[in-house]
Amino acid sequence: MSKLLLSASHIVQYFGDRKIFSFEQLSVFEGDKIGIVGANGAGKTTLLRILSGELQPDEGTVTRRTDVCYFRQFRGQDAEADPHALRELGLAGKLGREKLSGGEQTRLGLAGMNERALLTFADEPTANLDAEGVNLCMERLLACPALLLVSHDRAVLDRLCNRIIEVKDGELLFYQGNFTAYRSQREQNFKRQEQEYEQYRAEKARLERAIIDKGQASASVRKAPKRMGNSEARLHKREAGESAEKLDNAKKSLVSRLERLEVKEKPHETPLVKIDFSLTDPPANRDIVTGNRLSFRYDDHVIFENTAFSLPKGSKTALIGPNGAGKTTLMELIASNAPGIRIVPKAKIGYFRQGLETINLEKTVLENVMDTAVQDEKTMRGILARLLIRRDDVYKKAGVLSGGERVKLSFAKLFGSPANLLLLDEPTNFLDMPAIEALQQMICEYEGTVLFVSHDRTFSDACANRILRIENRKLLSFAGNQTDWEAAQSKPKETKEHLDKTLLELRIAEVISRLSAPNCPDKEALEQEFQHLIQKKQHF
Repeated sequence: MSKLLLSASHIVQYFGDRKIFSFEQLSVFEGDKIGIVGANGAGKTTLLRILSGELQPDEGTVTRRTDVCYFRQFRGQDAEADPHALRELGLAGKLGREKLSGGEQTRLGLAGMNERALLTFADEPTANLDAEGVNLCMERLLACPALLLVSHDRAVLDRLCNRIIEVKDGELLFYQGNFTAYRSQREQNFKRQEQEYEQYRAEKARLERAIIDKGQASASVRKAPKRMGNSEARLHKREAGESAEKLDNAKKSLVSRLERLEVKEKPHETPLVKIDFSLTDPPANRDIVTGNRLSFRYDDHVIFENTAFSLPKGSKTALIGPNGAGKTTLMELIASNAPGIRIVPKAKIGYFRQGLETINLEKTVLENVMDTAVQDEKTMRGILARLLIRRDDVYKKAGVLSGGERVKLSFAKLFGSPANLLLLDEPTNFLDMPAIEALQQMICEYEGTVLFVSHDRTFSDACANRILRIENRKLLSFAGNQTDWEAAQSKPKETKEHLDKTLLELRIAEVISRLSAPNCPDKEALEQEFQHLIQKKQHF
């Protein structure tokens, strides 16, 4: 049996008067790779802090049988790290710099991890990392004997985890398997809840109808028919009373059954919203943005050099490249209509930046979206609901929203605005898993043109129908997503020699066919060509 590393019992945690979560038991064994998922504010990081001993729970106990290596975001540059790990993570010679990028800070935190620890906690370890950094991170985490991981990256959760804990509505829900297995189980649970709710509705309606029927029947049997004699009336009254009593007892029994009927709540469904994209007056051009002989540099650092690209109408393009390659730079160049870039006249750009400058903090959520909307209020409320801002939350001042909620508000403004060309720079940062999935679906349904940068591989693959790769200061396009591109790269490429040999064999077959024909007019010339071709083939 695997070694028990940590156990938590009867845990209850509050934030002020609000209960964050409570659970009876959580055990972590050697070999467990546990992904922790849930909405923003559900308590994922709080759970890690309690289990690590950094935070004492309001109720319950945590027993740790080993030391914990805790990886957090935004570690300082003074973290101790093995020189070999620094080289492996591409940080050799960079620690003396005044400022590290977000991705370099994350790599520094990974380099400082204690690889000998039996139990590792990691809170969003792949944030700000490029594809190479994500792979390096996963390799280090795979080597951990046991792992508790908070992440919104579904590909990372799929590769690393064999258990999933969902923090939801103040509870911990436990699932076996990776993220894909968890989602499958969650969908099965949703279908079961739908079925139970429909059965509950049908049974409730049946009992209510039966109660009304029994009441009406009881009232009707009490009335004596007109022109009835006294003796007959007394007999009827006695018999009616007995019948009414039976009906009343049956009614009481039905009322009791209705009161005992277990109430089933209707499971929440994502609202369907139809956005009238014609209101954005979309351009009909084949290509919405083109770049020709594009060059750009920062001082002596060349980013792009005499390169070209295009964004076809309606395309969803993932911009791919390592940290520092120029992904955000290209978006800024497009947004500013820089020299070398042509944007068609009817294109209207909606640009998502991390700064969230488009939000007025003094206005409500609904006022913010309606300020720039070309859609009606019903549609805008539907867009907000799809992004999980529902009901009375639309009347909150934007200034009281969390960071993740402000990001959702920014996307609602974009999708309801006149924009028909979206530039999205790391759109999934700060979003919880349900919001990422909602945004992913909305981008796939969006009729305009989208260029986006995302290190979330599952999100990128689901949204992109083409990619732009930044390589050696050039922009290279590919029809398909990144997984399609990698599959194409892994296929053996036909060499020129192989192609020449194939063409030679086809010519030999053609010459033989012509020589076989009766009354061949140029038989002598074909015989000479045949001998020449056979000699040439012997050299392959």
